[in-house]
Amino acid sequence: MSDHPNETAHAGRSGDSSTAAPPPGDDRIDPALRRLALTVTLGAIMSILDTTIVAVAIETLSRDFDTSLSTISWVTTGYLLALAVVIPLTGWSVERFGATRMWNISLTLFLIGSALCGVAWSANSLIVFRVLQGIGGGMIMPICMTLLARAAGPQRINRVMNVVGVPALIAPVLGPVIGGLIVDHLDWRWIFFVNLPVGAVALVASWRVLPRDDRGQANHRLDVPGLLLISPGLAALVYGLSQAGSDGGFGSARVQISSAIGVAALLAFVVHALRRRDALLDLQLFGNRTFTLASITTFVVGAALFGGMFLLPLYYQIGRGQSALAAGLSLVPQGLGAMIAMPLAGRLADRRGAGWVIPIGMAVCGLGTLAFTQVDAHTNEALLAGFLFVRGLGFGASMMTAMSAAYQTLTPAAVPRATTALNILQRVGGSLATALVAVQLQHAIASRIPGAGSGMLESAQQVSLPPEVADKIGAAFGETFWWIVGLTVVGVISGLFLPRHAAPRSTAGAPTPPSTPEPISDVAASADAPVTGDAPASADPAVTTDAPASVDPAVTTDAPTSAKPVATEPVTAVSGSAEPVTADSATAEPATAEPATAEPATAEPATAEPATAEPESVPVPELAVAPQRKPVPGGDPAAPDPAPAGAPTPGVTS
Repeated sequence: MSDHPNETAHAGRSGDSSTAAPPPGDDRIDPALRRLALTVTLGAIMSILDTTIVAVAIETLSRDFDTSLSTISWVTTGYLLALAVVIPLTGWSVERFGATRMWNISLTLFLIGSALCGVAWSANSLIVFRVLQGIGGGMIMPICMTLLARAAGPQRINRVMNVVGVPALIAPVLGPVIGGLIVDHLDWRWIFFVNLPVGAVALVASWRVLPRDDRGQANHRLDVPGLLLISPGLAALVYGLSQAGSDGGFGSARVQISSAIGVAALLAFVVHALRRRDALLDLQLFGNRTFTLASITTFVVGAALFGGMFLLPLYYQIGRGQSALAAGLSLVPQGLGAMIAMPLAGRLADRRGAGWVIPIGMAVCGLGTLAFTQVDAHTNEALLAGFLFVRGLGFGASMMTAMSAAYQTLTPAAVPRATTALNILQRVGGSLATALVAVQLQHAIASRIPGAGSGMLESAQQVSLPPEVADKIGAAFGETFWWIVGLTVVGVISGLFLPRHAAPRSTAGAPTPPSTPEPISDVAASADAPVTGDAPASADPAVTTDAPASVDPAVTTDAPTSAKPVATEPVTAVSGSAEPVTADSATAEPATAEPATAEPATAEPATAEPATAEPESVPVPELAVAPQRKPVPGGDPAAPDPAPAGAPTPGVTS
């Protein structure tokens, strides 16, 4: 595997990037990039917020539509499944239609879905409109990351990505708070209507700020068989994991069947993708060592984040008897810690590398989580707030830094498909961790409270528990938090293998400095007429040339000369006279200043086009004829090894 900074498996498969990366050496955050980041962050906030804002309104929706909780829960489940289904399609759509165009389309779909959800007349209509909203919302975050990664370049990616990371970490916490305020003081329909003004501002800003030069590739074909495998496979797997968490285990038939279908479909997609160059998900990206390590770290960090975000609100609601609004407010210190850490971590990662930042961040996160392994129903809340702040510092340093480390190794052409892969890994990691900790929590509760079934969590949220029961449930939460601590340890280990240096200064498409050529022992002469004579003694004794020694060293040729050269030993200039000759290029070689007897050298006329300087007339040194080299099969026995076109000529002075 390779980790060259400009390497990707299919670098030329997609069109031009929608925004230009900065020139090599320029790592400033310019105003245009700030405007772009602010614009796409507005859209990202809405998409992430809607994953949790509806949760507090489920009971109200069930009552208003006179339907069961199991039916109305599909308002949340349908949205999450739509996210999972559409994410694999996002990379192809960006390459086919362009990132800016797809951003506007996804934002428009999300706003239409939000408006329709607000006017839904039944539970079924609300579920359908939530799926439409999820289709738009599922594309928003990957396209947001694609736009930012292309615009920032490897030298600024950590700082810019962490701008988006702040709402990504805070929005799931604020969702229940905002949702609770709306349900308590307004109508539940405003949970969806609140997206409209924010989305309208984001849509107008995108037309003014985002670049319009990315048209995509009209001939970029869709991998239909791959789409039919990966999208249903992801949906089935996410559904199975979510039901396992609800049922308290993997023993039910619906969990086993849906999970098995999902795993089988995803394995079939892997086989399909390895045989097809234009697969929907480019698995050859994982041939890049740094991208693979960063992807593993992204999976682990996502699992630790979403697994913990599942447990924390439940602990405050069930273990401590708080309302959804109060529980959301209790988690604010974690968001504050993330807000402080993310900009600092971004700057540090850009300068020192993700291999330093992520292990430290995950260790800090583990330390903050460790306190929750000892909780009960009466643990000091101020102490917990302090540890939540520490936990936020750790996640703020790790979450987006892991994804940024993956982007730093890729060309802009590979970013859309890399974004698809990273979002899938984060989504699956979060779903898997949530299911595992939900199952573990219910087992821990059942071991402390005999007879507590899988519905214990739902019933506990509806009533106040006796103190002795609340203490046992709090202890069950403490046992379950050890799983999150274990995930942070894995995150520390995986982060240690990431690069511990700043991003390379060269960006995709930037010229790479040519290497210094080795000395060439064959000298090619280019002349308009035969040359005979001795070179002046004033020539530089350190330089022996087949062309004038006074040629500007910046002069290069676009094509090798067609002259038939005479191979020579290194010689020095001796006194004499020479006819002036016009030369277009020179190849120099060190030599000692000793007299040499030259024999006339005759060269056929050749035409070379100067690259950077006008030709000048100079005296040509007389050259000594050297013994012939061994013939080269299929070529002129005296022909020299051609020097790279455009390479500088060492040792030549003007």
